[in-house]
Amino acid sequence: MSDVNAPKRRYSSARRIEQASATRHSVIAAARVLFIERGYAATTVGEIAGRAGVAVDTVYASVGRKPALLREVVETAISGTDHAVPAEQRDYVKRLRQAATAQEKIKIYTQALAGIQPRLAPVYLALRDAGSTDPECAALWTEISQRRAANMRRFIVDLVATGELRKDRPTEELADVVWSMNGPEYWILLVAERGWTPQQFAAWLGDAWSLLLLEPR
Repeated sequence: MSDVNAPKRRYSSARRIEQASATRHSVIAAARVLFIERGYAATTVGEIAGRAGVAVDTVYASVGRKPALLREVVETAISGTDHAVPAEQRDYVKRLRQAATAQEKIKIYTQALAGIQPRLAPVYLALRDAGSTDPECAALWTEISQRRAANMRRFIVDLVATGELRKDRPTEELADVVWSMNGPEYWILLVAERGWTPQQFAAWLGDAWSLLLLEPR
């Protein structure tokens, strides 16, 4: 009897997992829109639930409280998936690690940024603004900012390994330059405010980093 029922149970379990994933996706998508449009402080969990078409308790069960919602909105914007993905596991980082020259590494990274920033920049600014009044959001802002800085140090180490990085400036200083120029604020200034295209931004950033970071040819 158990053998007959097993496929049905497996199907039901898979169906529940699929439904839970779809609900979580809807909740995070709703939170993203409202946090960007209205701001973190002005958005209630009830409004997120209403936009997602679920009950408030479902929001708490599928993602968590409002700070957890903001964290998931940020992490999914960074990864481009429904969950956080460590930097070392992202496809573009793997390709960057395998690239032989500094120019190739810079091109891979700047092109990746052109795909990431359209979804990340508005969320990142919403987090920054939320951090001015909410301690948990301020802690998340600091965590994400420091994590990005650490990733930029690894990027500079990758460039050092090619033998092409300039040697007249400290590597920490060069990492800080990359950190400042890959920030969502820089993207907002040039793309959102000055009307640059993502491709134009990526090309400019690639040229700028090649001039600023590498030994003259």
